[in-house]
Amino acid sequence: MKPIDFSKVPSPSYVVDERLLTKNLELLKSIQDRTGCRILLALKGFSMHSTFPLVGEYLAGITASSLHEARLGYEKMGKEVHVYAPAYIEHEMDELLGYVDHVVFNSFNQWAQFKDKVKSTGKTIECGIRVNPEYSEIETALYDPCYTNSRLGTTLANFDKSQLDGIDGLHFHAMCEQNSDTLERIIEVVEEKFGDVLHQMKWLNFGGGHHITREDYDVEKLVNIINYVQEKYNLLVYLEPGEAVALNTGYLVATVLDIQENGMDLAILDTSATCHMPDVLEMPYRPMIIGSSQANEFAHTYRLGGLTCLAGDVIGDYSFEQPLKPGDRLVFTDMAHYSMVKNHMFNGVNLPSIVSYNDEEGIKIIREFKFEDYSGRLS
Repeated sequence: MKPIDFSKVPSPSYVVDERLLTKNLELLKSIQDRTGCRILLALKGFSMHSTFPLVGEYLAGITASSLHEARLGYEKMGKEVHVYAPAYIEHEMDELLGYVDHVVFNSFNQWAQFKDKVKSTGKTIECGIRVNPEYSEIETALYDPCYTNSRLGTTLANFDKSQLDGIDGLHFHAMCEQNSDTLERIIEVVEEKFGDVLHQMKWLNFGGGHHITREDYDVEKLVNIINYVQEKYNLLVYLEPGEAVALNTGYLVATVLDIQENGMDLAILDTSATCHMPDVLEMPYRPMIIGSSQANEFAHTYRLGGLTCLAGDVIGDYSFEQPLKPGDRLVFTDMAHYSMVKNHMFNGVNLPSIVSYNDEEGIKIIREFKFEDYSGRLS
């Protein structure tokens, strides 16, 4: 595979390699082909809509968490549009229903509030209820939909079987960056709690958090789980990965601006953890840099920091074989998902450019940001 010349892209910039994206999509499509399930791109993880025509060649559509995401998927991909939100906003609902094919409600209260509006749209919209199996294996509470007192989904104690008329499916989401053995254990709990209802459903949505395109992911086990559930309950399975679609397909290219010393060597970059890769602070998550290693493994160790005034805008400690100097390019890996969708302009720091690469067209600068993008968000 021809390497990308990162010296030719703007700094900072997100660069998505469409060759790697296609590789992920081919794997996901093979699962659809082997099982008959449908896989959706979760826009909360990856919303680079210049790639949606490519994604749409392989996947069944998108799943959204808001009006704007639903509209984006509807306009830019034009395939199935699913939506789930913890609660829907009354004045947005008419427009939202114009874009979607599936609506998943977080509670029976929301279903009761909006079911007549859904029925009056004049088109077929399938409806579901998100259930909370009250079981997960996620260690970071921030990303655990099933932690104690979670607002996400309806628990068995609050599941009202008398309100299922018009409900076509159930949805659960209990995973984060996990393998199919975790899904297997979750399915056991879902069956135990909601198995009697599944026989009445047209579909079951397994939600997201499936790290399907990771090298050690057990695809065969996933295929077996999907086939087992579909055959036992005579329904259709949906999956909605976001991260797995774009996993290991993108980069964040940055430049060293200055070198300082305060008890250790410090390098300030033209990027920012808090603005451009917030999962570094939230997850927390340590991105890899091409040609670097852990602190003190190579001869020269630096603490890499962003250019905002936030004291904690620190990416981490990295070592390099050669000393860093202003003007050096650093390339962070796996920066396609949960980067563009979560970034912001704190301190007025500009957003990285958005770039794609394929062998036919080479480097394509999709979008560069300007002052108006910052001022336009404010008033």
